[in-house]
Amino acid sequence: MPESPEPIDHTVEAGAEPAVDPLIAPDGAAPGQRRFPCSKCGGKLEFAPGTRSLTCPYCGTLNEIDGGDVPVEERDFVAAIQSLKDAAPLVQRLVVKCDACAAEMERPPNVTSFSCPFCGSNIVATASAATLIKPWGVLPFLVKREQADSKFRAWLRSRWFAPSALKREGLLDERISGVYVPAWTYDADTVTPYTGQRGDAYYVTVGSGKNRRTVRRIRWTPVSGVVRHDFDDVVVLASRSLPTDKADQLEPWDTDSVVPYKDDYLAGFKAECYTIGVEDGFVRAQGIMTDYIEGLIRSEIGGDEQRITSMHVSYNHITFKHLLLPVWISAYRFRQRVYRFLVNARTGEVQGERPYSWIKITLAVLLGLAVIGVLVYFTAQR
Repeated sequence: MPESPEPIDHTVEAGAEPAVDPLIAPDGAAPGQRRFPCSKCGGKLEFAPGTRSLTCPYCGTLNEIDGGDVPVEERDFVAAIQSLKDAAPLVQRLVVKCDACAAEMERPPNVTSFSCPFCGSNIVATASAATLIKPWGVLPFLVKREQADSKFRAWLRSRWFAPSALKREGLLDERISGVYVPAWTYDADTVTPYTGQRGDAYYVTVGSGKNRRTVRRIRWTPVSGVVRHDFDDVVVLASRSLPTDKADQLEPWDTDSVVPYKDDYLAGFKAECYTIGVEDGFVRAQGIMTDYIEGLIRSEIGGDEQRITSMHVSYNHITFKHLLLPVWISAYRFRQRVYRFLVNARTGEVQGERPYSWIKITLAVLLGLAVIGVLVYFTAQR
């Protein structure tokens, strides 16, 4: 079994300034634009999922990727945002945009056109310059293409109401793509004063005679308090190309296994550029944190029911990282619609969109009604 990367300590003091601006790539090369020739035969090397090596598909030569044990640092949020605004010029990246779904990806080297992994449309690789923050860390692929394909097919077979044609046709054979999806992770220490009410249930008997019954009532008591919680690696995908509800369900991501960014890990894969900036990403992260804090408050209030009248969250020592997360994606068109399937290339979790067979659904409804009718008939005969 390949050896897993060593866990990385993400701790960095808030406000610490690195000697070199970490938000700007030290050179003008976009991630994934380098070529990696085989030392034996000159063939194009590709990253081998589940390892820390590049492999040659022609002669099998393995090349280890060094630098995997260097910590991936987090950056102070406020200071980093200010440095972004003050820094000029920033590094230019070569980006291609899909006209069909608006996904933005780094242009693959020596390619004139390719299929968009998000919607299946053909993209002519005419690149434009874009200013981007360089990724600081990457979660390498663990799940191999063959494993992802197998998981796709098992997922499709388990869809009761998918059209039979979808299950028969090998739609995923050549349409599955390995993509590194951009993400932000945020840490924050939070302090939340709150006020509310604790509801304790009690029961009383009301009415008389045939109208006599037991009624549940709530006794409300005013409460207040302070909840403190430290968040670590709240993940926010920085892509607008994926269906949000499906992409969010790919979690959890094992961010403790993040390794420092190197172009080598992108060999043989596509990399999407972020379309949600670090500030907008933090707004989403705040929503995630607030929902969690609300749960903590309800747990602290206790009782049978809770009312939260007010809560004011203070975020302190905010830090963030820019990461690339591995996803296997299949996009295909079925009856004029685009459907996407996603596989977390670390855990194998599958999420996807699929068409429905209304014939099967109608037959199932009719069968259900028939069963209910039979049950009602025999019940009436007793």
